[in-house]
This record gives sequence, structure tokens and C-alpha cells, in this order.
Amino acid sequence: MFVIRAIGAYVIFLKRLVTNREPFRVYVKLFFDESVEIGINSLFIVSFISLFIGAVTSVQTTYNLLSPFIPLYVVGTITRDMTLLELAPTFTGVVFAGKIGSHIAGQLGTMRITEQIDALEVMGINSASYLVLPKILAGLFMYPLLVILSAFLCIYGGYLAGILADLFTKDDYIIGLRYDYNDFKITFMMIKSYVYGFLITSISAFQGYYTRGGALEVGQASTTAVTNSCIAILLADFGLAQLFSVYL
Repeated sequence: MFVIRAIGAYVIFLKRLVTNREPFRVYVKLFFDESVEIGINSLFIVSFISLFIGAVTSVQTTYNLLSPFIPLYVVGTITRDMTLLELAPTFTGVVFAGKIGSHIAGQLGTMRITEQIDALEVMGINSASYLVLPKILAGLFMYPLLVILSAFLCIYGGYLAGILADLFTKDDYIIGLRYDYNDFKITFMMIKSYVYGFLITSISAFQGYYTRGGALEVGQASTTAVTNSCIAILLADFGLAQLFSVYL
């Protein structure tokens, strides 16, 4: 019953974002500010983690497939497929939820308990739309770009690790990247990125917007936002895999 009630409140919250909203020009500056906060400020952590995740994937794949009967180019193929299907969109989503999700929930939660949101409502502003809609739009714009960067760095990290450790040759890895290539895997990665970007920003904003209490509850809202975002990502990952498995 609690879960159903929470989902209903979340749907009503999403409806508030697009009803009685402010004029479009109001959101332009807010959108760019949020894009910097959500995207640009996440570049380092996403890049660092993606590079090393790709390197670990490549090295572990090589050692686990060490056999004269398995060609070395398979390492490139496995690294490519793992990156496009899971590592870039899903793993980045977990990191994104931890950094940006907690930030959004904490920011809105603080505004709620300090009555800043109530002040906006008194002035006749749709606070949900004004505060949350730019964050969701920025997430939908910036998160797919972060996923593209993550995919490139994962594959490049796997290449660097293999070459520096002398596990395979440059030609082996490139042949593996090209072998049995399916265009839809990139499309699938981008579909996931848009879904995850929306889920993380909207769920985190929902948790922060309805925070009640004091500073302790703001911290709890941030934690809950990250937890619920990760659960939503995993559920969406399973659902999308089932939905598009025939194309992969």
C-alpha cells in the first residue's frame, strides 16, 4: 500500500511540473545553470571511473579467456558489448545518482525546511515547475552526453590497459571492436541514458521537494533519493532489456 501511495504521489508530482508552469523564457537561464551543475561538474568523476572500469574489464576478460582456442580479438568484442549494454549507461547511472541525485534532493530539501519553497508558492509561482523542471530537462540533455563520454573512455581504457600490460595487440583489439557489430546497441545505450536521466532527476527532486522536518530529514531524503534512484535504474534496466532483447 505504501509503495502504491508513493507512486501515485510521484505521478501527481510529475503532472504539476507541466501544469500552470511559468513562461518558457523563465526556464532558459535555469536550464543552462542546471546543465553546468549536473553535467559539467560530473565530468571528472564519470571520466575517472569509466577509464578504470574499461581497463579492469579488458584485463579481467583477457585473463579469464586465456586459451589457445580463443582468439584475442574476443576481448575487444566483450569490452565493447559490456560497455554499450551495461557499463556506460547503467554504471554511470549509479554514479550519477550518488552525486547528482543526492545533490538535488539535498538542495530542494533545504529549500523546503527553510520555507523558500513556501515563499515561492505565496508569490503565485508554481514552485515544482520552477525548481524541478529545469533540473529534469538538464538531466535529459546532459546525462546522454555523459554516457557517450563514458562509453568512449571505457573502450579506450580497455585498449590502454591491454596495450600497456602487453595482453594483446592494437590490431587484435580493433578487430574485436568491429567484429559482429550491431548498430542497435548504441541506440539501446542512448534509450537507456534518456530513461535513466529522467528517473534519477525526477525521483531525487520528488524526495527533496516533499522533505519534512529539519536537517536530519534532509540527509535522510538524500539517502532515500539515491537508494530509490538506483532501484529504479535496475528495474528499468531489466524492463528495457526484456523489451528490446529481440533487437540485440
